[in-house]
Amino acid sequence: MILWFLLAVGCARVAEETAVSPPTSPLSPTPTLAHANAASQKCANPVPADREFPLPPWPRTNFCRHSVPYETFSYGGASRDSIPALDNPAFISIAETEQWITDQEPVLVLQLNEDVRAYPIPILIWHEIVNDVVDGRPVVITYCPLCDSGLAFERTVAGQTLDFGTTGILRNADLVMYDRQTESWWQQFSGEAVVGEMTGAKLPLLPVNLVSWADFKAQFPNGRVLSIFTGFDRTYGETPYINYDSLTNLGVKFYDGEPDDRLPPKMRVMAIVIQGEAVAYPYALLAEKEAVNDTLAGQPLVVFWKSGTNSPLYEQFIAEAKDVGSAQMFSREAAGQTLTFGPAGDGESFVDVETGSRWNLWGTAVAGTLTGTQLNPLPGHEFFWFAWAAFQPQTKIFEDERGLGDSVDQDFRHE
Repeated sequence: MILWFLLAVGCARVAEETAVSPPTSPLSPTPTLAHANAASQKCANPVPADREFPLPPWPRTNFCRHSVPYETFSYGGASRDSIPALDNPAFISIAETEQWITDQEPVLVLQLNEDVRAYPIPILIWHEIVNDVVDGRPVVITYCPLCDSGLAFERTVAGQTLDFGTTGILRNADLVMYDRQTESWWQQFSGEAVVGEMTGAKLPLLPVNLVSWADFKAQFPNGRVLSIFTGFDRTYGETPYINYDSLTNLGVKFYDGEPDDRLPPKMRVMAIVIQGEAVAYPYALLAEKEAVNDTLAGQPLVVFWKSGTNSPLYEQFIAEAKDVGSAQMFSREAAGQTLTFGPAGDGESFVDVETGSRWNLWGTAVAGTLTGTQLNPLPGHEFFWFAWAAFQPQTKIFEDERGLGDSVDQDFRHE
């Protein structure tokens, strides 16, 4: 496996000679600092002189428009586009991908009708953004390593299709993207433009799943996978974020806010907002219970958790990292009734009390009277607790009848 990985990286160096397609609109040359500051001074509320991000790389950004204070941005240490987004990505088969990825490595999965694609986190961690077209719809796939958040959005706004790149700027340690058409800045967490001409616009969120390679290929044997031959020279399969994902390492680089100490900062949570009500389901509790039934804003829901997905933020080689599992969220309403779920006892599947049918991590009934039934997914996503709480401070934390203490302590003991 390691030999193949080294060969793949060597091939990637050769492939680098084939240029990635250029942006939809050309990038303007970097102006002088005086030019950039002069433009910002035309604003009634100009960019502050003591800002924590560089201004010269943004000649076309309308800094007179912004919906959040400039003081909330920080410089992430990377320059604009030094973490290169992928444009017009190539896709390969599961068989081809098997030559370099292991079963436990995580992938971000987007399914739009019959078009199912996996974006391996070992690739995304080096690029963070993929501009793609899935099922004929322009989409942007995003992954923020510091927040462990994988999100996908439609990238057509008011009839205009946007391409995205990385700013090198962060807010609450979360990725801030920019569109190449107006150079407005967009928050990855919300998909909302927070600085520039597009301020206030919001990208429609798409449902994605962060799961193991094994779980993806079992559910979608004909799915397509982002190719490792990206045209860039990166050590795919390794992480630059060694030991970042440690519950005992409480530090969160680039986050200056007050941490919500109800959970450890880098506890993973499956979180959702329904009709203004936000709830987070800690992975420590999910790992213990495997299936959690709840009702939020009148919506009966279930969260499934399954082991077998490695952290991309721990060991140098993701294939050798700790198992943090993965979770998915669904409506409990199916076949004209509200179901109640529990673990099936095999560590792989779940069973409903009402019919005794067995379900997999994808919410598909694989045995019993409801075989073939598919639960409707809900827009729950995985985040580190500190990031979710920073943007959704009103969030309630789901607790079972014993509270969270035992589960959190157990998780610390496994560090």
